[in-house]
Amino acid sequence: MSHSRQNRSRRTRIAARNHRRPVTVRVARHPGQRHQRTTLVLVAAALGLALCLNLLAGRPASAAPACPEGFDTEFRMLRSEDTLNLCQAFSGRPMLIINTASSCGFTPQFKGLEALYKEYKDKGLVVVGFPSGDFRQEARTEEGTAEVCYAKYGVTFPMLAPSPVKGENANPIFAELARQTDAPGWNFNKYLVDKDGNVVEHFGSFVGPQSDKLREAIDRVL
Repeated sequence: MSHSRQNRSRRTRIAARNHRRPVTVRVARHPGQRHQRTTLVLVAAALGLALCLNLLAGRPASAAPACPEGFDTEFRMLRSEDTLNLCQAFSGRPMLIINTASSCGFTPQFKGLEALYKEYKDKGLVVVGFPSGDFRQEARTEEGTAEVCYAKYGVTFPMLAPSPVKGENANPIFAELARQTDAPGWNFNKYLVDKDGNVVEHFGSFVGPQSDKLREAIDRVL
């Protein structure tokens, strides 16, 4: 075989091998492509964060318990210029609300109410007294009401200034209590209200502060 024929045969075999070998094509990246991909990643992350914040914003709030509108009212304290808002002061706590009178046959219940308050206050119960002359058995002056509550019976739970508790002129809290249950028929009605402002039980005058019925109801709401 001649030298030229051998060269042609060798070139044919090399060409055949090159035809079977995969060809790798390298494409030069533009310098801006890497910046563009980084920008897309940052935009996607920002959108994901915004979506999470929107979901959290739309989630129902669990921090603030409900409070009836009538309870969200400023009341002046007994023989004081200070005011008390039950929603702001006692939100999320059960309350025992009583309409009181200083010249009633049930007035000695102040002593039992004070004992009840001292027993349960550290467990979360709030006792609030609303003096009222609706049944014509309240003292003629606010000073006289304060004398009976504070000096005679040593009351330390919140006592508010005298106000109406029944009828069209009832203060907003007793209007709400009457809406949920009934207006008081006499002095020293007791309304047990849960932490959301719902009346759980309404006790009449003859249910005393130390009665098992009242205490069992209190234990259930605490």
